[in-house]
Amino acid sequence: MQKGHPKGLKALFFTEMWERLGFYLMLGILLLYITDTERGGLGFSTKLAAEIYGTYMAFVYFTPFVGGMIADRFLGFRRSVFLGGLLMAAGYFSLGIRSLPTFYAGLALLCIGNGFFKPNISAMVGNLYAPDDPRRDAGFNIFYMGINIGASLSALLSAPLRNLWSFNLAFTAAGVGLLIGVVILTINWRRLEKADRPSERSAEDISFKQVVMTILVPAFAFGVIGYFVGQQIGFVTSTIGPITFGFIVGMVPVMFYFWLLVRRANAEEKPGLAALIPVFVAGGAFFMVLHLSGGLMTVFAERNTDRQAEWIPAWADFYAQKAMPSYYTNAGEDLPRPDERVLIDVDGQGEAMFGARILSSDLVARLDDQPDLSVLDTDEAEISEDRQFLVCQVYDRDDVVVSTETDAHGLATTTVKVAEGAELRDEVLVVRNIGGQEVPVLLVTPETRRAVFANRDPAVATLAPGSYVRLVNAEMLTGLLNPVFVVVMTPVVVFFFGWMATRKRAITTARKIFLGMIITTVALLIMAFGAYLGDDGAAKTAMIWMIIYYLVITVGELCLSPMGLSLVTKLSPKRLVGLMMGGWFLSTAIGNKLSGFISGLEPGTTMFVVLAVAILGVAMFIFAMLPRLDAAIKKYGA
Repeated sequence: MQKGHPKGLKALFFTEMWERLGFYLMLGILLLYITDTERGGLGFSTKLAAEIYGTYMAFVYFTPFVGGMIADRFLGFRRSVFLGGLLMAAGYFSLGIRSLPTFYAGLALLCIGNGFFKPNISAMVGNLYAPDDPRRDAGFNIFYMGINIGASLSALLSAPLRNLWSFNLAFTAAGVGLLIGVVILTINWRRLEKADRPSERSAEDISFKQVVMTILVPAFAFGVIGYFVGQQIGFVTSTIGPITFGFIVGMVPVMFYFWLLVRRANAEEKPGLAALIPVFVAGGAFFMVLHLSGGLMTVFAERNTDRQAEWIPAWADFYAQKAMPSYYTNAGEDLPRPDERVLIDVDGQGEAMFGARILSSDLVARLDDQPDLSVLDTDEAEISEDRQFLVCQVYDRDDVVVSTETDAHGLATTTVKVAEGAELRDEVLVVRNIGGQEVPVLLVTPETRRAVFANRDPAVATLAPGSYVRLVNAEMLTGLLNPVFVVVMTPVVVFFFGWMATRKRAITTARKIFLGMIITTVALLIMAFGAYLGDDGAAKTAMIWMIIYYLVITVGELCLSPMGLSLVTKLSPKRLVGLMMGGWFLSTAIGNKLSGFISGLEPGTTMFVVLAVAILGVAMFIFAMLPRLDAAIKKYGA
């Protein structure tokens, strides 16, 4: 940055880095938090959690379409980024409070805040340079490195926060990161004045009012109608659900609008606009798969992957997650089981309350009455750091609400919540005296106890009381590998394309997109084989298959994602660049919504094969469109 780049780039680099750290930290653990029943999560069914995840991801990519136009026409870029940062920080802090109203409010604030933040900070980077400045591409490379650094650090931060304390503290840390980014922006406010210049506009530009009336209002109306109609259709309620159905119906007028835009374009503009349609299809399909990381892939990592991590050194023990009872249900018979004395039998409600780290006052009293159990008040007893994750909050019995629902696979899930306005009575740790030592215990049902020891090899010794099998956090696999591989593989991919060009076999932009879809298909087939080796969840699958998957799909991403964004800016008429970039975001939003639906299904061999076939079908569509795409690219000099 000291070698000729504008000084404002440094400020935008660190602002974006902190924002992406918060975004990917939250994304990596969101579905885990919603479904978790053992570490203080909400305990929702996988089907409902996937619907929430997909809806959030859809609107996170939908709101930049609106936020970019508001900034361009009304607020300006700096104020929009500042406002977006504050809204997102408020969203993370809201998620840091364990209650359903704050949970849904937090997600809404994040969607709105991202709409103001995401498109406009990128626009500011571009505005630092003159249109013909040769440093522009290098400036964006530096800026996007901040994205990958933030994404990489997110998993490295969330894992110890979760392991030592809770999901909610991790969300709060993301909020602190956003505030740091906002402070950096504020300190450099005057320095970034140059980056706040409005975009050039002409009389032919589509007005904000036209966008609202011809795209947003019809989409909202169709979406609402689709939701209520979907509730009355049995097939919809039993498959994708009325929310996903409503979102897809809501996108119909949007897709129709873009189709009309292409059809009514003049002869000069039509080839470029028409060529963007298959690009949008490829982008939506690819991000449907890539963003399974926070959904289906997270479920696979958490439940079906062998995450043993005894190789983590003792000094980094905070990176070793302690295995809870559910991990043993499909673990190998040679995996050491916990000492039976640390598992205390309770009923289903008691197990659910302990899993949520919320205990009712009457359950605490019953536990304290048992002669070999003690309930330690954290105000009176010193609780070591490695035991903090088992500390429970105590509320009056009438303030603890326990309910049961059935998930997509017919499994009953018990959820626990605290009544609004309930007063926290205590924070406690339940321990048992074993051999003269107070050892923290786990409250489980007799059925869970039997599942833990069902497949045990009697010749394998049990763990010492208070010891746990050490695991890699699921988000370390789904959240760390992709950004790290982006950094590692970018120079490799760039070198390969350059090498092909020097051999007079240059790969066109359109063919790079096709190649990206083929590579994505291969990645899914790799996961299908890994799931097959694990007998679709009957046994654990080795971590190496997820590592290979992320290596391969990252190469596909590097072939496709930058090319898609580049073509949107080069094939669109100047007056429609913003609108067509919105089309790219909208196609990604649709892909994300479908990603949420897929994440509610079983992550097995069949699922990965079906996805591979679907992506291969899109690849064949792109292949059929290559002549038109190449012709359009050549026509516009893209």
